[in-house]
Amino acid sequence: MQSGFSADCRQCERLATFLDEVKARYPDYHARPVPAFGDEAARLLIIGLAPGMHGANRTGRPFTGDFAGILLYRTLYKFGFANHEGSACVGDNLQLMQCRITNAVKCLPPENKPESGEIRQCNRYLAVEIADFIEGRGTALLALGAIAHQAALTALGLKPGAYPFGHGAVHSLLSSSPDSAKGLNNRSLTLYDSYHCSRYNTQTRRLTPDMFEQVFERICADLNSHQKTGD
Repeated sequence: MQSGFSADCRQCERLATFLDEVKARYPDYHARPVPAFGDEAARLLIIGLAPGMHGANRTGRPFTGDFAGILLYRTLYKFGFANHEGSACVGDNLQLMQCRITNAVKCLPPENKPESGEIRQCNRYLAVEIADFIEGRGTALLALGAIAHQAALTALGLKPGAYPFGHGAVHSLLSSSPDSAKGLNNRSLTLYDSYHCSRYNTQTRRLTPDMFEQVFERICADLNSHQKTGD
């Protein structure tokens, strides 16, 4: 593993100040940068936006303890990436298999809206996570939302405009040159897109469970195909 994530990071003044205020209001909350969670030898890396106020920011684990985690972990369990579907707290013995979850921005942003400079600043951590993922022979990235999609491409040194975001979109990121995408070196990497599994998206039916599961069906089919061909 390369050197990357730091739970002591305070590089973004606005976010650091906001987390100090949250910690003062909720002393029992994690209220710090939230690390990735899951299998370090994963074949699927899921990238969300940022910790939620009463979810990951409270518990210290991505998508744990808030509404967005309900659909995500239930779906991961259904497709064999988790040992159970619960995501209430870090003491629930949840384990991920062949899957890892992180966020484009590691700190809770005010109103759940990180600024562009904060996304860029945190991208160095995501770049290390993706490089480690590729080194461990991971092949599938799942971006939950347009910001996560853009952050993943930026971390790989690719131009987001060349790979438009769209729910259900699938982008082959196979590199023929080490300079065109960081760390790929002729390795196969696929970026899958989904709307974020937020409360707003699921309650407005912009994202339904069936739509979300269809994305995972495609991912699993592709992963199984890679496994059979030894890729």
